[in-house]
Amino acid sequence: MRPFHLAFPVHDLAAARSFYGGLLGCGEGRSSDRWIDFDLYGHQIVAHLDEGARSADTSNPVDGHDVPVPHFGVVLTMTDWQALADRLKAAGIAFGIEPHIRFKGQPGEQATMFFRDPSGNALEFKAFAGDAMLFAT
Repeated sequence: MRPFHLAFPVHDLAAARSFYGGLLGCGEGRSSDRWIDFDLYGHQIVAHLDEGARSADTSNPVDGHDVPVPHFGVVLTMTDWQALADRLKAAGIAFGIEPHIRFKGQPGEQATMFFRDPSGNALEFKAFAGDAMLFAT
């Protein structure tokens, strides 16, 4: 599988660097005074400075939770997902949706969590017991 590329707005590059580079542990690639490349589990995400950026306040109901739209993230292994959840809890991150198992006992059962970066961008990180569950119906 090839890496994806995602560019998204942030209102503060220093806060983005601290959040993505420090808290999430993303390696930093190229940067300028207007953008920063990050390595998010092998994928290229780029925080672009937009001082007027505003986060969306839209959600859709999914398995009893209001899931923020839009959002992005990565499907991790269960071990990496748990390690990230533990690190975020220890850092005092405010979860929009706490780490939990969604669709228990159903096709697509998954561990999931939602939280926002300092600019209000919603992120979801999830994990499955096996990769075959990713597109299970």
